[in-house]
Amino acid sequence: KPEVEPLPQEKVKQFVIAGHGKFDDVKTMLPELPTLLYATWDWGNGDFETALEGAGHVGNKEIANYLISLGARANLFVLTMLGKTDIVKNFLETFPQYLKARGPHGLTLFHHAQAGGNDSKELLDYLQSKGLTEGKMAL
Repeated sequence: KPEVEPLPQEKVKQFVIAGHGKFDDVKTMLPELPTLLYATWDWGNGDFETALEGAGHVGNKEIANYLISLGARANLFVLTMLGKTDIVKNFLETFPQYLKARGPHGLTLFHHAQAGGNDSKELLDYLQSKGLTEGKMAL
């Protein structure tokens, strides 16, 4: 297998930042470096984040759905923001310890449900019924 150079760090950081809300930048950068779709940026101390996760915690459904449509790896936090109730509930019923899981920046599933607005209202109620009420937990 030939050696492959890592993605330029500054491009990864720019793409993750763009994922939070700069849709035009996301669409411009991906054709240049398509594997940015999977890249993670470490903000320090193991606080890793992808562009999709950035869209997830700020509630940017347009960017999140676009990245997922291209094959970005979704996780429970993003699915919670998008209001994918059946998937999230089934996962949490199987692995209830994930109620205490933390995403990028220590943000919880509760935070992501809040960020999803009306689409994730049912999940917000569900998480509250399970005792989760904090939006952020210390890293």
